[in-house]
Amino acid sequence: MPQTLSTSNMVTPGSLSPPPTEPTDGEQARQPLLEGAPSSASLETLIQHLVPTADYYPEKAYIFTFLLSSRLFIEPQELLARVCHLCIEQQQLDKPVLDKARVRKFGPKLLQLLAEWTETFPRDFQEESTIGHLKDVVGLIAPCDEAYWKRMQQLLQALHQRLTALGQGPESLVGANKPISYRTKPPASIHRELLGICSDPYTLAQQLTHMELERLRHIGPEEFVQAFVNKDPLASTKPRFSDKTNNLEAYVKWFNRLCYLVATEICMPAKKKQRAQVIEFFIDVARECFNIGNFNSLMAIISGMNMSPVSRLKKTWAKVKTAKFFILEHQMDPTGNFCNYRTALRGAAHRSLTAHSSREKIVIPFFSLLIKDIYFLNEGCANCLPNGHVNFEKFLELAKQIGEFITWKQVECPFEQDPSITHYLYTAPIFSEDGLYLASYESESPENQTEKERWKSLRSSILGKT
Repeated sequence: MPQTLSTSNMVTPGSLSPPPTEPTDGEQARQPLLEGAPSSASLETLIQHLVPTADYYPEKAYIFTFLLSSRLFIEPQELLARVCHLCIEQQQLDKPVLDKARVRKFGPKLLQLLAEWTETFPRDFQEESTIGHLKDVVGLIAPCDEAYWKRMQQLLQALHQRLTALGQGPESLVGANKPISYRTKPPASIHRELLGICSDPYTLAQQLTHMELERLRHIGPEEFVQAFVNKDPLASTKPRFSDKTNNLEAYVKWFNRLCYLVATEICMPAKKKQRAQVIEFFIDVARECFNIGNFNSLMAIISGMNMSPVSRLKKTWAKVKTAKFFILEHQMDPTGNFCNYRTALRGAAHRSLTAHSSREKIVIPFFSLLIKDIYFLNEGCANCLPNGHVNFEKFLELAKQIGEFITWKQVECPFEQDPSITHYLYTAPIFSEDGLYLASYESESPENQTEKERWKSLRSSILGKT
């Protein structure tokens, strides 16, 4: 369950004054919606506070929080239509004669709001109808200043570039690269061991970091909230992915692939000396990932080495210097709700804030735990209160967590990509769980009756199909 919500780190006290409009639903007049304000408001009032006027512009924290959470209550296209309608109505933009002095004060604020919206949530503008709303409202203020229309064209051009870039993401792992069954160990022409491609742990850690940041960059903040909307009613403890959360799904699949790739690379070699060498290599890679701040790859590597087909290789592990591995395991220990990891994450986040180089700014969180934290924050607090008001305080905390993630994912990777290494990491065959067990048993014979029976069953079900 989430802790008591607080907005003290989100906004500056007294930093937002609402627009001069009448409150609704019995709310007190002129109550600000951030620090020191009521923790809830009606949806209509929240929409009203998003709309700029000649003398008012909503605080950036409010814009992000409301645009992020509003999709739980109203489609982005409809929200934009209502915002544009309110702008036209309040500024009397549909009148034959405009108050040019007032419009010249209002125009830049409207364009600023549209710029922030299209920059942070570009996928909200994939439908042609939403672009039409933008053009219509800006077309009404354009006669007052030619610069408005020019600014609008620049905004649309930047939006198009963002949407194009989002459509050209890294090669998808959704529904692809499924684990293969163990038949015979893949020939060298199909499966080249990773150490033959990259034998330097620091280089591999850098390439993993490059891949992580590339994948993170394509995850929109709205995907976290959209996962709540598509929650499977038959599985109340987890979200259900959809086409609006496909980047989230792809990133989770990438983590799983890396786990199985690590386990496959360890179980592949025929000699225990080689297997021990691979284990020690991955321990060094994991340590470098920790030093970089790449906690997601770190956890994937540790998880891969802790899979049962790998952990049972006692003769192999006897040849491994495990002290460094135990230290890394301690850092990612789930005890106390991952207390050690969260301490390390806060340290990396602090380093990022005071960094003088892109290298020091890198923070890649353990993604599955981030999703879990956000999900249980959503589950632990109601979206709406009994009086029908939106629980805005909840969404301020949600925005705080997701906003921090956005800052981290925007860091430019300082490491140059090595296509041969990344291609291998994306495409090298990986064994299924049964395949890993069979490879493990062939590397080190079953030790008890349970393992012997499983080995016999696997050989019959997998090898018998060839």
